[in-house]
Amino acid sequence: MNRTVTIAPVRKSIRVNANQAHAFEVFTSGLGRWWPRTHTIGKPPMQTAVLEPRLGGRWYELSEDGSQADVGKVLVWEPPERFVISWGLNSNWKPDTTVSSEVEVRFIAQGPLATLVELEHRNFERLGAEAGASMRKDVDGGWPGMLEHFKREAETSSQPTQAGARAPSR
Repeated sequence: MNRTVTIAPVRKSIRVNANQAHAFEVFTSGLGRWWPRTHTIGKPPMQTAVLEPRLGGRWYELSEDGSQADVGKVLVWEPPERFVISWGLNSNWKPDTTVSSEVEVRFIAQGPLATLVELEHRNFERLGAEAGASMRKDVDGGWPGMLEHFKREAETSSQPTQAGARAPSR
């Protein structure tokens, strides 16, 4: 008898002092501005992380030598409210599209200059019971720090104010 394994998703949230559209832009097309160069799956040193801002767009890392390492693809694209990307990495942190989990990020406006960002990383069971549990544990500990990097960039980079003017960069 086959037993279906279900592994709970990882859910994290953070409030940023930035409007919804700016928060979405920083998280997606601005990924390379806040993703730490030390968090790489490709050939180090990493030059930048790229998320192509469109349905079907690639999420990949570009190394300084020009090589690329695919992380995933954009599965849902609904700016500035949400997007879903595949996470095509196995439990050894190597690209493997046969075991993709998913990351959904929602941007909920909380006034003109504040946004609640909710992240859900799910479908770990696609990796298998042991590998899925290992990946879940790793990302459960990793996403809070990544969201802090994002928050710093979203709050310190220039964004439109309520009146449409540009807010000063800090």
